[in-house]
Amino acid sequence: MNKLISVSAAGKLIPSGASVMIGGFLRCGSPLRVIGELIKNKTGNLTLIANDTSFPEHDRGQLVTHKLVKKAIVTHIGTNPETGRQLNAGELEVELVPMGTLVERIRCGGAGLGGFLTPTGLGTLVAEGKTVVESDGKKYLLEKPLKADFAIIYATKADKFGNAFLDGTTRNFNTVMATAAKTVILETDELSEKPLNPAEITIPGIFVNYIVQ
Repeated sequence: MNKLISVSAAGKLIPSGASVMIGGFLRCGSPLRVIGELIKNKTGNLTLIANDTSFPEHDRGQLVTHKLVKKAIVTHIGTNPETGRQLNAGELEVELVPMGTLVERIRCGGAGLGGFLTPTGLGTLVAEGKTVVESDGKKYLLEKPLKADFAIIYATKADKFGNAFLDGTTRNFNTVMATAAKTVILETDELSEKPLNPAEITIPGIFVNYIVQ
């Protein structure tokens, strides 16, 4: 299977109304070109699952600025005033999730698990509407798995099979999101003609459906 496609073709794969995981942490490790295609195509009504909504003029933040997101499931929105404005105006739904909880929910989605127990959020707004489970005399929240229709992730380098190497902190969320979506689009800075050395593979190609250079 030839996984390599153009950025234009990648953008057209994602329809309005889709749930989309987008990797990275603020401006680090984000798939900029594919995000740009979503903006170009005006692909809206999206459910965005990400660490954050970045900044108004950058990567994921631009999706909010262009009003293409109907719901954001994120850990924080403080760096993007437009997210807060749309939230307060009733134009955007925001579900704030503790960072560790978000990562683990995505991991559970990718691993086929039914959820996990955590004390994080007990006694706060995070606990509203959630099941509380007692184990060994301690109380925990039952957090359910999180999946998406698409994951758009970034890599420093990849081979034609989709095996990917991610340098340093660009790994943020990209690695776990690769496991939890029906379709995974990998955007890479460098495409290697030779298969990557197994020792440097961060994301195995088995998780990747399409590659954009």
